[in-house]
Amino acid sequence: MPKFLLKFNAAVIKEIVMDKDALTIGRKADNDVVIDNPAVSGHHCKVSVQGGTYFVEDLDSTNGTYVNEKRVKKSGLHHNDVVGVARHALVFLEDAPAPEQPAAPPAAKPADATVAIPPEKQAEIAAAQAAANAQKMGVLKVLKGLVGQAEYELKGMSTYLGKSDRVQVPIKGAGLFGSAPEVAASIHRKPDGYYLLAIEEGYPSINGQKVSGSVLLKEGDLIECGGTTMQFSLKDNAPDATKMAI
Repeated sequence: MPKFLLKFNAAVIKEIVMDKDALTIGRKADNDVVIDNPAVSGHHCKVSVQGGTYFVEDLDSTNGTYVNEKRVKKSGLHHNDVVGVARHALVFLEDAPAPEQPAAPPAAKPADATVAIPPEKQAEIAAAQAAANAQKMGVLKVLKGLVGQAEYELKGMSTYLGKSDRVQVPIKGAGLFGSAPEVAASIHRKPDGYYLLAIEEGYPSINGQKVSGSVLLKEGDLIECGGTTMQFSLKDNAPDATKMAI
């Protein structure tokens, strides 16, 4: 289970287990994590899980919330990320993956028997598929509402979309005032593919359908965020053997 180490001036004060979907951090007593410091706002920030990814969100605090010394409004968290709250720090620790158990050899089957795929073989097939996916890199091609580049390679584990100057993929606002969320959505690379997560629920859409939560992206999917439309595709990420030959 993920947890935080609450630190002050490098000394660990307490360990906080993330045993629910959301927890609040602030100076007031009704917070899940109470930090009694005048520089900390009454309700300073919140940590929540969305689509299997943990996020920290600033609750309009006076002195701001920081992730790895960079001020954020909302940001995804990864193992060992440091959330700064005034002079306190919360170190995010994810669960270590359980070690794989060796698969038992499959039992012999009669020659005329119907062959069922055993669980260990299914795992092997899934691993092979994951390896194949790992050789593919996601790409976003901007079709409408260009703000930055015409094409973005999704090289990182997480890519953020929005109007903030801190996101990797900027979008164009929509409506009379051209408004758009600072962070509207994020795309996360997982073993089985790329997932789009709606940070602003119902704001992004895929193929005309509003998105809430997390959705696995498929080749050719059209992603709309405000006035920007992008197309998702996969390209071969494996090195070219002909170029490597001497």
